Amino acid sequence: MGGGGKQTQQESSCGRGGGVFTWEEVQRHSHKGDQWLVIDRKVYNITDWVKRHPGGVRVISHYAGEDATDAFAAFHPEPDFVRKFLKPLLIGELATSEPNQDRDKNSVLTQAFRELREEVEREGLFRTQPLFFCLHLGHILLLEALAYLLIWVYGTGWLQTLLCAVIMATSQAQAGWLQHDFGHLSVFKKSRWNHLLHKFVIGHLKGASANWWNHRHFQHHAKPNIFSKDPDVNMLHTFVLGKTQPVEYGIKKIKYMPYNHQHQYFFLIGPPMLIPVYFHIQIMQTMFFRRDWVDLVWSMSYYLRYFTCYTPFYGIFGAVALISFVRFLESHWFVWVTQMNHIPMEIDHEKHEDWLTMQLKATCNIEQSLFNDWFSGHLNFQIEHHLFPTMPRHNYCRVAPLVRKVCEKHGVTYQEKSLWSGFRDVVSSLRESGDLWLDAYLHK
Repeated sequence: MGGGGKQTQQESSCGRGGGVFTWEEVQRHSHKGDQWLVIDRKVYNITDWVKRHPGGVRVISHYAGEDATDAFAAFHPEPDFVRKFLKPLLIGELATSEPNQDRDKNSVLTQAFRELREEVEREGLFRTQPLFFCLHLGHILLLEALAYLLIWVYGTGWLQTLLCAVIMATSQAQAGWLQHDFGHLSVFKKSRWNHLLHKFVIGHLKGASANWWNHRHFQHHAKPNIFSKDPDVNMLHTFVLGKTQPVEYGIKKIKYMPYNHQHQYFFLIGPPMLIPVYFHIQIMQTMFFRRDWVDLVWSMSYYLRYFTCYTPFYGIFGAVALISFVRFLESHWFVWVTQMNHIPMEIDHEKHEDWLTMQLKATCNIEQSLFNDWFSGHLNFQIEHHLFPTMPRHNYCRVAPLVRKVCEKHGVTYQEKSLWSGFRDVVSSLRESGDLWLDAYLHK
């Protein structure tokens, strides 16, 4: 595994967990088939475990060769339970002469964030208000019922159908925010109840796959806006993002698309197509190729319910057209809300920054209001959500002042803007990136 005689001697003690390692030695084990990571100064060999990791192979592999303490705390609401799985993987610890942080991570900011997390836990901000989520689920089911009753009572005219589609799209968008809560294990104390309700909401209420969402979305949270690690910035050469990628593409004379016009064709292939085309194909492929039959059954239960309800009114082709239009509307809603917090922010290659710095560079907030909270599923508090992904969203407004205080104290930029500015900045950032590409393409 590399490292010479000293490394071999240390690895001989791996079975007892008695090895003593430096950061340099840990960082050598950051490749496929050879992966170590550090949690609370303990060194774990996760090489064989990654394939069994419930969150997927990639998300845990993104931390191979580095400190994963804050990521571990962020994603696991039951750390004592999870440590049972870590125990057999323990191979040693960091040498006493080694710092707590690897590479150039800011030790002051790391400590400040961990103290903030302790304060948040003491304040009980990870505790859920069950009534909030019951009411949220109730209003989703009410919208579903209203859409059906509208057609049943008033018929299938163009106006009724349009109104029905808008109501259904609203229900789908709000169900998307609710499945997001269960997927992040932020509703119930026990993870298994979150997982069960997650499959119900994303499967039966939306026709999608919980495992597909988990494996994709947790990568985004682990390494937001980092190329090759965050799937949300993998644009398949359709767009160039940030300030680094456009220049790299331009210098290499890469031109899959006229990127200097990407802020214009974004309106044609971005919001309209993400959910009804790209996500739909990806979800179905994932369930079949991974033989994820449980998620497939949940997904099919949605479509069985939908077509049973609407085929008698519209026929099979009309029902397909209706759900396609609903997905089209929902996709616009989803894209603008999710991208206004990320696309205008820093997007770059891996820099191995501390948790607080990495998340604040990749996220921004949208001003709070009752409408913004509902419209975005509280993702207008994207900063707080990324710092504490298992926190119930109704507590974001309470933790936000604490986060802002820490950022002000340590000179970390905490960015907040209006909803309209968030939408506008998506387009302007795409324009800026496109201009950078064109300049590099023509002159470098």
